[in-house]
Amino acid sequence: MDNSFTRANQATGGGNQPTNDSIDTALLKDDLYQAVNGRWEKTAKIPADHSSTGGFMDLNDNIDKQLMSDLDDIIASKKTYEGPFAEFLRLYELARNFKKRDADGANPVKPYLETIENLSDFNDLNSKLVNLVKSGYPLPIGFGVEPDMKNTKVNALFASAPGLFLPDRTYYENNNPAYQQLMPIFTKMVSQLLVLADYSSNEADEIVESAKKFDAAIAPHVKSAEEAADYSKMYNPMAFSDFAKSSSHFDLTGLADGLFGQAPKQVIVTEPKYYEALDSIANDETFNDMKNYLLVNLITSAAGYLSEEFRQTGSTFSRALSGRKEATPQKKSAFYLASGTFGQTIGDYYAKKYFGPKAKADVEHMVKNMIGVYEDRLRANTWLGKATRQKAILKLQKLELQVGYPDHIDELEYKFKINPENEGGTLFDNMTKIGQIALADNFAKLGKPVDRTRWEMSAATVNAYYEPFKNIIVFPAAILQAPFYSLKQTSSQNYGGIGAVIAHEISHAFDNNGSLFDEYGNLNNWWTKEDHEYFSKLADKMVKEFDGIPFAGGKVNGKLTVSENIADAGGLSCANEAAKSEGDYNLYDFFINWAKIWRMKATSQYKQLLLNIDVHAPAELRANVQVKNLDDFYSTFEVKPGDGMYLKPADRVKIW
Repeated sequence: MDNSFTRANQATGGGNQPTNDSIDTALLKDDLYQAVNGRWEKTAKIPADHSSTGGFMDLNDNIDKQLMSDLDDIIASKKTYEGPFAEFLRLYELARNFKKRDADGANPVKPYLETIENLSDFNDLNSKLVNLVKSGYPLPIGFGVEPDMKNTKVNALFASAPGLFLPDRTYYENNNPAYQQLMPIFTKMVSQLLVLADYSSNEADEIVESAKKFDAAIAPHVKSAEEAADYSKMYNPMAFSDFAKSSSHFDLTGLADGLFGQAPKQVIVTEPKYYEALDSIANDETFNDMKNYLLVNLITSAAGYLSEEFRQTGSTFSRALSGRKEATPQKKSAFYLASGTFGQTIGDYYAKKYFGPKAKADVEHMVKNMIGVYEDRLRANTWLGKATRQKAILKLQKLELQVGYPDHIDELEYKFKINPENEGGTLFDNMTKIGQIALADNFAKLGKPVDRTRWEMSAATVNAYYEPFKNIIVFPAAILQAPFYSLKQTSSQNYGGIGAVIAHEISHAFDNNGSLFDEYGNLNNWWTKEDHEYFSKLADKMVKEFDGIPFAGGKVNGKLTVSENIADAGGLSCANEAAKSEGDYNLYDFFINWAKIWRMKATSQYKQLLLNIDVHAPAELRANVQVKNLDDFYSTFEVKPGDGMYLKPADRVKIW
């Protein structure tokens, strides 16, 4: 579930960009984004191994460079460390040793491929199913343990659907030209990977064509990104005994007994249509196609842990999808791999070295200020009934805050032990073992209390998020730097940056998804029927405001992006009001910095990808559309009818 401020986990930043921050004042009334960022965009260059560059991405990239430089010094010093940081360093060095990775070639993955090849039928598969799941094989059935959406104090069992070869179900529908463009690239890449793993060219081609049949059989039955964006449709509890009847081929009861000691009484099915169709997808007739589907998923996921030739080949499809010209450089790819595995460990190092208590105190002040603005607005709200309004205020008062970094590194990262190369360890084997440990750790949480203090994001990530299951907002240390926040910026600039981020995350508690959850994070309707109907009408206005806007050769999907757009609208509006409460407020500074944080230059392919799957609207539109809803924007820049940034008062969307 994605309630982050921007699309997470995208290694798309670029450093050393031009600093042409001059504003084209002639454009301010017609295109705020271009007025602030247009001159920068003309000279900015997207690095060859990136699909975009700009605000968020540059900050992330600069942090990565700083940390890699620090790691060089640490490794050169020969200083010894203990705990997760020592294991992080071992993994980083193992990932950087491409001489060893090249010498190992395909050998590390071959036993896993052979395990799949040797499966003879469903009886054989079921006899090995528990071990296959524990070992992380990419089966078309999946269990996970997460907080029960209606009782978030306790962890429950969820059943999810598998992913597709292409990014979204819509790629497979209505003769989508993107399918004709992208599937051949995927096909060629996987065939090449299989040849590298010592399959003949003919064998490789046959495996991929067979796997594609299975993938195509899955596609009609899984959710699109738009459908998955509706959290209310995720909660489909079933008696496990009924769920087990989804397949007459997979022994789902035996699997659950083997994983958990005994199958739980209930399972929450996030995609019931998929499991209703499971027997028609995976059966004796399609068994061979399913085996080949497993082979394809295994070799594509393994490529980044093998030789350089595997890594380069394995990134072909993602590069075509995002428009990156080159694969990530070796050293940086090793850093991403190690820091992605030990996210809290490296976040703890970054935050303790580079994050100051003064910034934390200042940001906490801004959060409290913003919550005060929100509470005042809720008390003055004219369209909510008294009972709903009181519950909304209660939810706001119960909202928890985490700033900077967690009090302790997640216990899971203490369990990761790296088998070094001098003891025969390979990168693939280590990463496979880590995946197994993480899976076992997740499964062990079934029925146990939820850890409400656990962070979902590294402190070294330039982002922020709201967690609806916990009613908590989190601001990692890395986002607390310019242009989002700086002690050197004016308060209005900071409110246009981190202030809007803070209020955006608060707003998620009251967007079309967050509003479904109560003050404890439980899926619980606390709205009267009349209030929710009115809110739905306002949400529909937000859908309409964005829906169909031309962008990157396509059109914005207003339904896909509605929750983030509601959060942006509430965030910007409340940050604007909070900025005005400070003695040195300057709304020109506020709106200019709001536009600046959305600075982004991207490849056309990456823009199109995000348009199809991202719950956030394009960055340029986030900058431009939301300000049109605020009366203060018009007075600040003297925007009048006929100007490009003008929107009739009747069309301005105001929710929170």
